[in-house]
This record gives sequence, structure tokens and C-alpha cells, in this order.
Amino acid sequence: MKRYVITTLCLVIAGQLMAGPDNIAPSAKVTASSVNSPKALERGLIDGLIGIENKGEWSSQSTLTSWGAIDYPWVQLDWNQPQRINRIVLYDRATRDSHTAGGTLYFSDGSSLAVSAIPNDGRAKTIDFPEKEVVWVRFEVTDGDGLQLGLSEMEVYPTAGNTVDFVSKVDPYIESARGRYFFFVTGNQPFGMIGAAPLTRNKNQYGGGYNYNSLEVLGFPQVHGWMLSGITLMPTTGTVDPRKGEQYWKSKFSHDGEIVQPAYHRLFLEDYGIWVEQTATERVSFYRLRYTKNTASDILLNLGGYLGETTMTDADVRRVSDTELEGSVISTGRFWGGPDKVKIFFVMKFDKPFHTLDGWNGSETYSQVTRLKGSSEVHPKNAGESYVDAPTAGISARYAAAAGEQIQVKFAISYTSVENARNNLNAECDHWDFDAVRAQSRAVWNEYLGRIDVKGGTEAQRVKFYTDLWHVLMGRHKIDDVSGDYPDYTQGDREGRFTKNARLIVRTLPKNPDGSVRFHMYNSDAFWLTQWNLNVLWGLAWPEVLDDFAASLIQYAKNGGLLPRGPNVGGYSFIMTSCPATNLITSAYQKGMLTKMDPADAYLAMVENHKPGGMLGPKEEIAFYIKNGYYPGNAGITIEAAFQDWALSQMAEKMGKGKDAVYYAKRSMGWKKLFRPDQQLIFPKDADGRWLHADPLSGQGWIEANAWQATWGLSHAIPELAQLMGGNDAFCKKLNHAFEQSAKDDFVFGYSNGYVSYANQPGCSNAHVFSHAGQPWLTQYWVRRVKEQAYGAITPDKGYGGHDEDQGQMGGVSALMAIGLFNIQGN
Repeated sequence: MKRYVITTLCLVIAGQLMAGPDNIAPSAKVTASSVNSPKALERGLIDGLIGIENKGEWSSQSTLTSWGAIDYPWVQLDWNQPQRINRIVLYDRATRDSHTAGGTLYFSDGSSLAVSAIPNDGRAKTIDFPEKEVVWVRFEVTDGDGLQLGLSEMEVYPTAGNTVDFVSKVDPYIESARGRYFFFVTGNQPFGMIGAAPLTRNKNQYGGGYNYNSLEVLGFPQVHGWMLSGITLMPTTGTVDPRKGEQYWKSKFSHDGEIVQPAYHRLFLEDYGIWVEQTATERVSFYRLRYTKNTASDILLNLGGYLGETTMTDADVRRVSDTELEGSVISTGRFWGGPDKVKIFFVMKFDKPFHTLDGWNGSETYSQVTRLKGSSEVHPKNAGESYVDAPTAGISARYAAAAGEQIQVKFAISYTSVENARNNLNAECDHWDFDAVRAQSRAVWNEYLGRIDVKGGTEAQRVKFYTDLWHVLMGRHKIDDVSGDYPDYTQGDREGRFTKNARLIVRTLPKNPDGSVRFHMYNSDAFWLTQWNLNVLWGLAWPEVLDDFAASLIQYAKNGGLLPRGPNVGGYSFIMTSCPATNLITSAYQKGMLTKMDPADAYLAMVENHKPGGMLGPKEEIAFYIKNGYYPGNAGITIEAAFQDWALSQMAEKMGKGKDAVYYAKRSMGWKKLFRPDQQLIFPKDADGRWLHADPLSGQGWIEANAWQATWGLSHAIPELAQLMGGNDAFCKKLNHAFEQSAKDDFVFGYSNGYVSYANQPGCSNAHVFSHAGQPWLTQYWVRRVKEQAYGAITPDKGYGGHDEDQGQMGGVSALMAIGLFNIQGN
């Protein structure tokens, strides 16, 4: 596969890097001043067994004098070649008889660091420092209590930007305190069906899902998708009453000792003494649980209640054996429309037999369960909220776990049947080798991320760039099984944005001669204005992805007649406005990348959807738009529809459909009727031709924008717009004024606010427009300013404007700015 090597010099605000690389301690040679067991020292300190008494540790033969002095020990790691490191994590031995409380880290470069207050309860002590190049590091104990002082584990981490693979350059923590439920997903492959991650805050937007600032794990859901969620795993110990819900079975955790990467997550459940590791294939999530104490353990499977994007009801779980469960759950309560109910099927397997299997449903509990059925009841979640809640319901698998023991769990899902879920599991992960799955998924991510190999810049720039690409590749999910079966929920009763009584039709994708599917079907947030991010970036580095999504959108039209804006589990969500699929499909065609679907079928689907009543808009409004040139009451939709008509005209011309090309090109210029000379901007008019208002910063008559932000979105007609404004100089002067007014706010505003906002889609092409009006130096200047101020941070609170990253759209703009490539027309 083609790889692009690009030198990037864009400025980025540096910050502390907190996630990414692998621990390199296991590649070192271990020596110590003294040991209780020389054989144990060889691997014990660096074997990954953490917090288990008398297992996998370094314990010394330190002595105690009669007056209380301790002969403090040291331990050293040596590498065969220099390592560039910036983090060390220490864990004290898991024993009550001794406590290594403090010490000093010595490095081969001659420097040292004091270490104090090492926890005595199994938690990590993390030491971060500026990058050092070393061949050895030594930890010398300087304070402690008791004999046989030592460490349970010592981990050493290289600097992220200098690692050899691309996965290590991704920092999933970036803006994770501000994202949506599906923003942070560490348990999946690119566009994979499964999307697993820890849940730390149970809400959707503005910090939902995994929120860096929330230090309690509520569970591990397997589905993090656009208006789609479900199937929560939660390992516990002791006695937990699951009827009380997530606020009672939750556990504290710390970022110290946590590892987050694409397709891998490790954290420690402090309340239960369990290390949880997570990885995934395309359709299977895989967990490795390691217990630090002898204890009774209930592994909970929750299938009831509100979860981020939707609500789980109608649980149906069956015991297949003492190592396997199967069943389904309904996902309902969508906020932005879509099918009213979607069934998620699953198979859950354990690598060891559980002792007992109990269950609960609301306030009731059940013993020795062979089948459990949950309630279909829903009720308002909170006053004033549109989301609904439901009684918790699920299964509890009981184990007697020994210290150091591991129990492994796998989930496979399907949106068509239990049989297909099991087939997905058997096809993708018919073994229990967790490390092999992690390595294979890492290789997949490295291949995808490595399509663009950037050189130059700073470590912070490289980390931000590959985190951008991770979001571009992570948020949208396949919904088809390995068999090619997929759900079609396009049929039902349309009520506004919703499809009531949505009917599941199981269809099968067309296949290539070798039996592989020709393309995939997807669940995805809207493709609204992706001509300024995903359409360009996918086409540049992952042309097969652009081709795949185009084919998927066309298949939706074949199934239900409409090209989806945001396809939802095989149905329509009607999120956002106009027909953004046109931009994506025509982009693929213009670049010669529409190969998985007949262009004639694609063209026909777009023509039908650009008619009154198609996805472009309601019948009466689009009839008005066709006749009068603008959408009544909304300038934003007028600009969107005009660009989409222009894109369709370009495809028509290339296909030799000259009459159609002229027709759609003419339609694409009707926006001129909304140009307001006294304001020198586009403004909304009502059906009688009257201006709705005279405030260029008002969001009335726009879609999440205003006149200052969105006028420049006429990407197909910049020369005509500039002419109406009095020429290129006047055009650029006005746009430059908008950027000057926005700079003090880092070009970041909420919906419809501000002159220029890179926190949302409508303004994401604005800095590049200067190049199309004769002043490219202003594009260079403002792109760098926006990249630095809006997208430059690499903290949990900032990185994408702090508003709504939108499944790779802001990440796509950020990445394109970093490499200096952009196309305002999406080609």
C-alpha cells in the first residue's frame, strides 16, 4: 500500500504527553544489590505481574541493625542500546511486612531524581521528567520500613514521538475530558464493528464516555457508536448488589499505571484489586482480568439502563454452557432520530468455567440462571432531558479467584443474529491468546496510521498528528458480519427524524469472486460538510475507505430510497441538513475512486435525492429552492444545497450528461439572491423575499453558524462571491477582519457564535479561502494561527476546539493543516 512521507513544520503548543508507548523495561537486563531469589529477579521485576504478594517481584536481603538502620538496596535496568525515556512507574511490593517508601533514580547520563511517597496499597508511583537518553537506570531505596524491601514492578516508557511505530505516537487522552460518548474508543480496529472502552462518565456530549477527569470506572461497554451503545462488562470482588446499578459497582482507578493505545487499554480497579486489559479484533472484544488477591469475584454483564447514547432494554440472555452465554438487548431512546429500536446480538465466552450464574432484573434477583429476560420499561432519565432510562438487568458469573490468577472474557456482537455473532467470534478469535490479538490489532493500526509518515516538527506535533489520524479512522463503525449479512432498518413509519416500528430486514452484501464482501455497511454520524476534511484525507491516504463509504451510502439508497446523512445501524437518522452524501460520492468519483459501486447507480441515487422530498430536503422547501434559488428561511441550507448541486453537475459533466450538468450548475448559483449588499454577506430570506434580520452574528436562518462564519462556504463560487463584494481585495479584507476578531478566542466558539469558529464544521474551510481569491499568504498565516491556537494543544481539555470533534472531522482538518494540503471543493 502506498505510503506518503511528508515534512511538517506547523507550530503546535507543547504539553505533557500522557499516553502511547509500550513499557521497555522487559527488554532490559536486571541486576540488584541483593535478592532473595536470583531466579525470580531475572523476570520478576519486569514480568507484568503487579501487586501480587510474593509473586513476580524483586525483594532484597536488606538488613536491620539493632539501632534501626536499614541496609537500603538498589536495582538496575541495562539496555543494549540507548533509549530515550521520559517516564518511570514504580510499584511497591504487595506485602504488609515491608514498605519501600522513597528512593532515588540514577541515570546513565549522570542525572538523578528523588522519588517520595511511593504508595503502600498497590497503586502506581509515576515519575515524569524531560526526555533523557540513557543505557541504564538505577533505583536506590532511601526510605522504607521493614525487611526485604523491593518492588513489585518497574516500568520504563520511551518518549512517544521517538518510537518506531505509529501506535505509540497516538495519545487518546487528548481532549478526552470534552468529547462525546464515542470519542474515546481504545478497544477497536479501524472502523471495526466492536467499539469497547472503559466508561467513566455516563453521558453523551461534553465529556461523556471515557472522561479523563472522572476517576471511577462504571463499566466496560462493548458498543460506542453513533446513537448506539450497549453490553457492559464489570468485574467485581467481594459482595456487590448489582440491582443498585453502576454507582454501586463502580471502582476507583488512577491514570498512574494506566496504558491507553489504539486497540489496547490497561487499568487497575482499585476497589477490587483487579488489573483489566482490553484489546479487540474487528468484531470481537477481548479482556484479560488479573486478580491481586484471593477473593470471590462476580463478573457482571449489565444489559439494562441508560448508556451514553441510548438505553438498553429487553435483555434476553441464555446460558449455553458454564463458559458461554448468548443473547440480545434492545438499544432504544435515540436523541437525533433513527430506528426506534435496534437489537444487538452477542456471544460472551469465558476461558474458565464459572461456579454459579445468577441474574437480576430491576429489584428482583435470580439464582442458577439458565435464561434471563429483562424489562421493556423506560422512563424519563431526568427532568428536561430527552434521554430515557430503564431498570438495570443482567447476569453475574461467580468465580473463586486466586492471587495472580487471570480470567479471560470475549464478546462478539452482530446486528443480525446470535448465529452471526458466534460466527464472527469463531472467524476472528477462536483462541485465548490475548497477546497475539493485541499484536495483530496493533499491526493493523500501524498499517493504517503509517499511510502518512511525517518527518520533521516536534514530538508534540507528531503526537498530535497521529492522534488526529486515529480519530479520522476510529469513530465510524462497520455493521456487517463476516458472512456479509447486515441489518436494514430503512423500513417503518417515518415520524420526523425517527423511524417508528422499524423492521429488521437481514440482507447480504455483494461479494467478490474470492468470497470477500465487495464493500462494508456502516453506522456513522452525519457526513455534514465532510468535503473539508474526511473526503479529502480519506481520498489521499485511504482511497479504499472513501470508496467503501460511498458504496455503503449508495446501498442505503437502494434499500430505502434515500441517501443517508448519518446512517444509523442500517436505517436513517435524518441528522443535520441537505444531502451531504453527494459531496462524498462525487469526490470519490472525481478522483477515480468510485470502484465498488456502479457510477450510474450512484448518479441516479443522487438525482432522485436532489428532487423535492429526497434527502436534500422536504418537498415544498426544495420545490421552492429549485424555483427561486434559495431555501426559504435558511441561508445555511441554501449554501449546502448549492454546493451539492454543483458537485452533482461536475459528475454529470464527466459522465457526458451535458444537459444535466448545465441544469445543476444553474441551480448551484441561486444563492446570489441571498447576498446582502449593505452587509456584504449572505443573509437568510423568508419565502416572500424579505430578510429575516440584519445581524451577521445571529444564528437565525443558519445551521449551527451565522453570516460571518458560513458565507465563505460557497467553495464552488468564490470568484462570483468576490465579485459581488467588490473584488478580491475587498473580499480578502472582509474575511481577514473576521479572523482578526476571532484570534483572541482561539477561533473557537459555540454553535452560531463568533466570526470564525474551528470548533464546528461550517467554518472549517475559511482560512484556505484566501488562496482562491489571490492572497495565498493570508491562507498560510491564518492556517498556522488556527492550527496553533484551536488544534495545537495536547491536553485532556484541549486539542479540537473543546466543542465537538465529530468522529474525525476536526481531526481531519487539523491533520490537513499540519501537512499543508487542502481542497475547499473536497477533491
